[in-house]
Amino acid sequence: MSHTATISAPGLAPRLPGFAVFAALLAAAGLPLYIHAPKFYVDEYGVSLAALGSVLFVLRLLDVVQDPLLGRLSARLRRHRAISVAVAVAAMAAAMLGLFAVTPPIAPLWWFAGMLTVVFSAFSYLTICFYAQGVASAAYLPGQGHLRLARWRETGALLGICAAAVAPLALGGYAGFAVAFAALALVAALAMTGQWGATDVPDGTGFGPVLRDQTARRLLIVALFNAAPVAVSSTLFLFFVESRLQAPGWEGPFLLIFFLSAALAAPAWSKLAEVYGAKRVLLGAMVLAIAAFAWAIMLGAGDLWAFGIICVVSGAAVGADMTLLPALFARRLSDISPGAAEGFGLWSFVSKFTLALAAVSLLPLLQAGGFAAGQDNDEAALRLLSLLYGGLPCALKLMAIALLARTAIEERS
Repeated sequence: MSHTATISAPGLAPRLPGFAVFAALLAAAGLPLYIHAPKFYVDEYGVSLAALGSVLFVLRLLDVVQDPLLGRLSARLRRHRAISVAVAVAAMAAAMLGLFAVTPPIAPLWWFAGMLTVVFSAFSYLTICFYAQGVASAAYLPGQGHLRLARWRETGALLGICAAAVAPLALGGYAGFAVAFAALALVAALAMTGQWGATDVPDGTGFGPVLRDQTARRLLIVALFNAAPVAVSSTLFLFFVESRLQAPGWEGPFLLIFFLSAALAAPAWSKLAEVYGAKRVLLGAMVLAIAAFAWAIMLGAGDLWAFGIICVVSGAAVGADMTLLPALFARRLSDISPGAAEGFGLWSFVSKFTLALAAVSLLPLLQAGGFAAGQDNDEAALRLLSLLYGGLPCALKLMAIALLARTAIEERS
């Protein structure tokens, strides 16, 4: 059956709540790891910031080869996607338990590297399968199917991040977080039962159509620069709250405020995009993010209310990033590469590479600047922390705005 024929096939519309739950699982295994894992291994096992940053970067170099290959594997296994997804979900849950709920049986740094390798590999494969399936499934939705599916998917993802951000505090530690993650993995797998085979997934087309298409290439570059600000702020967030704001214990509430604001705003951004166009709305949200986050540079000890407001406004702006940019890329892939798996292999690599680059550059830089986690720091070290946390993301976001503004995107009704 051709791709065009499947669009009109009746009764095959995706179960959108299932997509939301699965997105929550993937989100809980993504960004929160860069928030929780380094701090946990520093506090619990005394591993240095520089060593952890180096490990994270080396693992991301693995993705240079791994993610595109996983995209091809996903395309090859498209007829058996349900089974391969189940295996990857089980592996990711087991490795998360090993990372946080098991005392390292070998040197903590090596255990950290081994467990993260499994988590990241499974995460990459699942993300590629999930977004590729979304491209195919959106064709069965009326109206602007990619925006509708993105609204459910990214709202679920943001709620998953919210839950993962506060889980260690709410559940009494990181072991509780790992157990809760394993339970969520089971629920998510059940929620997507039958969905992996609900469409005639087209054959993979390789990387060529994506890399040859100017719009797709530009969107990948925009994604790189647009993800970088979140990577920087996520890498430094716990240290900023603990040392610059002098507010240990407030990390969980601030993370919840930020990501809950993003989750609540995401449906509104999607609705606005349906009326005014995704590119125009996304550019407006990116400007709003800079206007809000730039004030973080000025904050000092005790500025909790001001930081809370920044979390609300910048979080709402990030809701547009996480909803509209993937939808634009997915819609472009549906035109040039219907199989989509390889395309999202590239997308997955771009998204994660920014997090690794932030870790390998910022953590050693902080350490070289005299910053020490959990200890008293002089004003020079704290000022460096503020500039990196508040200033660098704004500069990167300006570059993303310039790139997106110059990218020609066809807006369709």
